[in-house]
Amino acid sequence: MIGDKDIIVRAARPEDFASLNAILYDTFESTWRPNLKEAAAQAFIQENRPTAYVNKRGLHFWVADIAGEVVGLVDWDGDFINALHVRSSHARQGIGRRLLDHAEMRIAQAGFASARLETDTFNRPSQAFYQSRGYLEAGRYPDEEWNSGLTTILFIKALR
Repeated sequence: MIGDKDIIVRAARPEDFASLNAILYDTFESTWRPNLKEAAAQAFIQENRPTAYVNKRGLHFWVADIAGEVVGLVDWDGDFINALHVRSSHARQGIGRRLLDHAEMRIAQAGFASARLETDTFNRPSQAFYQSRGYLEAGRYPDEEWNSGLTTILFIKALR
């Protein structure tokens, strides 16, 4: 079992990019792909979206490092959490909680009164996780990013 002391949350470095891509592909395969139309899944792969995202924002990421292995990431801009991903092999070990705590702390330190994030209606585990962390549903709308027919849920949490 992984303890809190085993998880180091640190700023991402260029040498982490391969691991960040691997995490994003892992969560795509384990969470998203089974729920996407095949055309949307193929577009994700053909456009190499993880690499484009990591190349654009990777140095803004914070990562969860366990014994030198990057096992999770969080990215935010202003008060909006763009991404929170944990390798499926490391799920439910407190890594997502640690990363979310870090992002919320930094967002609050930047002067924001709340944090916002999105997930999709099919992703019930993430909805339950965010709700258990104090996030409240603030809206639903079509998921235009994936062109998938899915519905996105906006969650907001007041920060203290």
